[in-house]
Amino acid sequence: MPALAGGRAHRCRAPGYPGTSRQGDRTVGEVETVDAVVIGAGPNGLVAANLLADAGWDVLVLETEAEPGGAVRTAELAAPGFRADVCSAFYPLGAISPVIAGLRLESFGLRWRSAPDVLAHVLPDGRAAVLSRDLDRTAASLDAFAPGDGDAWRAEFALWRRVREPLVDALLRPFPPVRASTRLLRALGPGDALRFARTAVTTSRRLAEERFAGEGARLLFAGNAMHSGLGPDQSAGALFGWLLSMVGQDAGFPVPEGGAGSLTAALVARLASKGGRIHCGRPASKVLHARGVAVGVRDGEGTPIRARRAVLADTGAPQLYRDLVGVEHLPRRFAADLDAFEWDAATLKVDWALDGPVPWKAAEVAGAGTVHLGADLDDLSRHGLALAAGLDPERPLLLAGQMTTTDPTRSPAGTETLWAYTRLPRGLDWSADQARRRVDRIEEAVERQAPGFRDRVVGRHVSGPRELQDRDRNLDQGAINGGTAAIHQQLVFRPVPGLGRADTPLDRLYLASAAAHPGGAVHGAPGANAARAALVRNGLAGSWYRAGVDRAHRWLYERSAA
Repeated sequence: MPALAGGRAHRCRAPGYPGTSRQGDRTVGEVETVDAVVIGAGPNGLVAANLLADAGWDVLVLETEAEPGGAVRTAELAAPGFRADVCSAFYPLGAISPVIAGLRLESFGLRWRSAPDVLAHVLPDGRAAVLSRDLDRTAASLDAFAPGDGDAWRAEFALWRRVREPLVDALLRPFPPVRASTRLLRALGPGDALRFARTAVTTSRRLAEERFAGEGARLLFAGNAMHSGLGPDQSAGALFGWLLSMVGQDAGFPVPEGGAGSLTAALVARLASKGGRIHCGRPASKVLHARGVAVGVRDGEGTPIRARRAVLADTGAPQLYRDLVGVEHLPRRFAADLDAFEWDAATLKVDWALDGPVPWKAAEVAGAGTVHLGADLDDLSRHGLALAAGLDPERPLLLAGQMTTTDPTRSPAGTETLWAYTRLPRGLDWSADQARRRVDRIEEAVERQAPGFRDRVVGRHVSGPRELQDRDRNLDQGAINGGTAAIHQQLVFRPVPGLGRADTPLDRLYLASAAAHPGGAVHGAPGANAARAALVRNGLAGSWYRAGVDRAHRWLYERSAA
């Protein structure tokens, strides 16, 4: 692989990835110049880079780690031959994302796999509610808890099919989604649109209790809401719970065949086919700017890289604005708002290698890819309240993934690759002994519902908040959503009160991570929205676009500070 200026080659360490570094068209000693620099090779950064490369831009991606992917990576963590996803694993929103679909990653090796059933929520008493892509099977499971809940679920699914396309566009496209919202209003009509808006801002507990009589359906809604980090009693949790439940019913919770890293590999291969480059092991240390305009970056060795058209950052909001830009270069009111940025809860994750399938007492759990374990609705509420109070939940919800059940390529035949994670209060600097005790509690919870589970463990790997952050700096203490999904930090409040767009107070600098609207999950929308903003800024109407953004930012951050 040819060396870059300064004599150092930047290689991406990942078996099977195509070459991702090459010599630019310059001589040693010249300033490296590209159309766009993307900081971070996570999924959003790679989506942004692909869309800019599609437009003919010369794109360079800088990645701190030795391999691309961020939280979308795969490794043999618990034992050799058992492929585990380092962080994220199931991609329901990726399955319906128009951004991911538009990239046609199947042409670059991506294959989706699904478990026989989507999800099972196991109650403390051993009963289980099952969500399956087979609507009759889901309905029958819920009717077992309360007759009539199956028909109520069918009604929710009918509503989903009615609004799916405009709703997904409204959620994932740049803010404000005028066209998608107009189509959504047309699909619902004024009365149902108001009712849907009420649903969107209520709590998952309230919605579930209004729509269903039995625990099964209520727990599917509330448990799915907690994937966003929102407890049953937090406003707007209903939208997340309803959305994930209906997406699961429709498209399932699929995974990339071979591991989450296969999605990254497809994004990297596509980018390489368009001439884009990734330099791994080459962090960005500063965003270079002059007179309020981003003009490039400086890498970790102090080497400047000029960006003719844009700099896009797939980083956490505090990292971009405090470390890479410097708050002294931002409007005072914006910097003050940044102090109120709220991360989501910390995370502890355990990966296991099992020499056989999980021996669930409830047979219907065996075929579920995702398992919610050991909590009823009140337990979920206590969990959410404990996190809000900074306390370690006494009876936490465990979210587990049976990966070989979902994708048989993950481990040898007859075995299982299993993980589970739980959310923790931020700021707990756990000792190794404290982490071991928590892992013991997690394994006891699994053992209660699957007697003999521990006897099948042939390897384990523990990733606490610090380890998750070490693997991906965007996962601050294991904050897997890039910032709280609570309503006070969504839409025009994400990451700070503003326009709800990728544009930043610096011209030609764009926030392209989960810290930007629409937030966490692997759907590519923040990266795509940042790329679209950069393309518009550099298009025929670019000067008008930036003038409008500048005027809005002055109104938001300068007039309000007066």
